[in-house]
Amino acid sequence: MGDLTGKYSITMPRDIAEAAKARSGPSGLSAYVAAAVARQIERDSLNELIQVAEAEHGPVTDEEIQTLRDQLHQARQRQTRGGADAA
Repeated sequence: MGDLTGKYSITMPRDIAEAAKARSGPSGLSAYVAAAVARQIERDSLNELIQVAEAEHGPVTDEEIQTLRDQLHQARQRQTRGGADAA
């Protein structure tokens, strides 16, 4: 069975490395950097999905975004109130 981790050498600006070290806590710098890279991969994948969807359906308008934000806000309010007046 292969190793689930690998050791790599990377180069980054010293100020970023020091800030990451300071924030990494007990899990350490490697875990902190791995989590950051995983988040970036997730964002890249989401951006690719958005590009495909916009190519097929056109870009999402500001009004559509605001409508969805309003719906999310209303749903969170209902959830906070225990769903007492949920539709």
